[in-house]
Amino acid sequence: MTLTDWIGFTGVAILLIAYFLNIANIIKSDGFMYLFLNFIGAGISCIASVMLKYIPFVIMEVAWTLVSAIGMIRCLRKNKN
Repeated sequence: MTLTDWIGFTGVAILLIAYFLNIANIIKSDGFMYLFLNFIGAGISCIASVMLKYIPFVIMEVAWTLVSAIGMIRCLRKNKN
């Protein structure tokens, strides 16, 4: 496997772990940990997509990362009040 493969595999693994933990009712989909894992996983997957020069996945992973970041900010603001 190449470095790009390992980076992509790591990002996707983090995304799948987040999904599994949510389905198993270990973490909530609106909780910070779920959003954080999605942010990290999508960000890492985006790096691999950039390295592959596969623009459709770059767009998808950038959107996923941004949506997760917005969710984390909202979660932090909600918990602050």
